[in-house]
Amino acid sequence: MMEGFIEQVVKRDKTAKNLAIKIIAVALLVLIPLTFVFLARFIPYLGLVGFFLFLGGLYIVWYVFSSQRVEFEYSIAGDTLDIVKIVSLRKRKRIVNVEIKEIEDIVVGDDKISSMHFRKVYYAAKNANNTKENHYAVFTVPAYGKCLLVFNPNEAILQGMKPYMRKELMLKLFYNKTR
Repeated sequence: MMEGFIEQVVKRDKTAKNLAIKIIAVALLVLIPLTFVFLARFIPYLGLVGFFLFLGGLYIVWYVFSSQRVEFEYSIAGDTLDIVKIVSLRKRKRIVNVEIKEIEDIVVGDDKISSMHFRKVYYAAKNANNTKENHYAVFTVPAYGKCLLVFNPNEAILQGMKPYMRKELMLKLFYNKTR
């Protein structure tokens, strides 16, 4: 039985790595065809090859640029939290699908989490390096063991999870009480 449906879309922040990828792509777009045009003085028709490489490179650079746009879609349908990664609005990939009652702990900030070890970590946050704002959910998957989910839920997502959480987790998260 599906009680309700709540959804949130989170855009991944642009990082220095994204900028470096874009700069390298543009540099290669210019340098490779120019090399062929330069070599055309010695070997005929390489200038034409350089021109076609430039045209093909335009498509590749566009694809690389657009692939840098990543969003995460968090959705709660009944008692299940489903997180999907969306790349440039053209490709969807499920990251994790977990029953909310299976979540053992949710903490904000990585003070407690940094000393723990996990078999698998799922990143679905705006910025994985922003440890003070990220939420860290600990759960166990039979195939992997203890897993960690790094994400940025809004208040609506947390409220949607509330009825299905373990009682002690709900008290800690919403009422700052521990049993």
